[in-house]
Amino acid sequence: MIGFRATTARTVGAVLLVAMLASCSGSGRTDRDENLDQYSAEQIFERGEFELSRNRNDDAAYYFSEVERLYPYEELARRALVMQAFAYHKGRDYPNSRSAAQRYLDFYRGDDDAAYAQYLLALSYYDQIEDVGRDQGLTFQALQALREVIENYPDSEYANSAILKFDLAFDHLASKEMEIGRYYLKRKHYSAAVNRFRTVVEDFQTTSHTAEALHRLVEAYLSLGLDAEAQTAGAILGHNYQGSEWYEASHALLTGKGLRAHSVGNNWLAQIYRQSIKGQWL
Repeated sequence: MIGFRATTARTVGAVLLVAMLASCSGSGRTDRDENLDQYSAEQIFERGEFELSRNRNDDAAYYFSEVERLYPYEELARRALVMQAFAYHKGRDYPNSRSAAQRYLDFYRGDDDAAYAQYLLALSYYDQIEDVGRDQGLTFQALQALREVIENYPDSEYANSAILKFDLAFDHLASKEMEIGRYYLKRKHYSAAVNRFRTVVEDFQTTSHTAEALHRLVEAYLSLGLDAEAQTAGAILGHNYQGSEWYEASHALLTGKGLRAHSVGNNWLAQIYRQSIKGQWL
């Protein structure tokens, strides 16, 4: 008798679910005015998954939110909340994705899906990073959120991806500084250009732009008549990137003026040379 009742319950549940799906199949649109109170959390959740499978991401997010609203104390409500974040992100509704992910972290930071919620929150910034010609505020926010994944969930399956994206976003910021620096250099605003290239050398030295930044410093300092700084930039470039095209270009510039690449004076570049190359910190 018990087995018969369980089978009957599952059959009725399946019929109800089919009815729900059929309600929107004829018109191709989702009827959100339907009364969902009569359905279980599992059935509404499955409806959300169905909408996701059809790439109806906003509708999916709606049904996941209904699970959370109608059954806030059930275990499935937690999963529905993080699925909201995923559905919104899939539909490129980044503000709502971020809001759902943050709400999950506010209430369930210690749960299994917390790492994924934090990763989705980071992606809501990262996936909006524009080309280097745009404002980079989102890049800074992406870096901060990705760092949360790396530091708080280092053993999660999302940590390696977060590290890769962090490095790419970090490189992106350096690229922005380089773009502005080149702009100033081309227009002979040498002091402004130096400030940008200095930022790359000091703050983004692990990125792919450091060698070019040092070469551009050689160019800018020679144009300003600051030979000691130019020679020291060339020395750092020669030590770390001797086989690069940037060192060859800097070497040609320096020797063309009767100079050579070596550390001279006590400028900021000389301090970097002593510390990073000579190991002299005092």
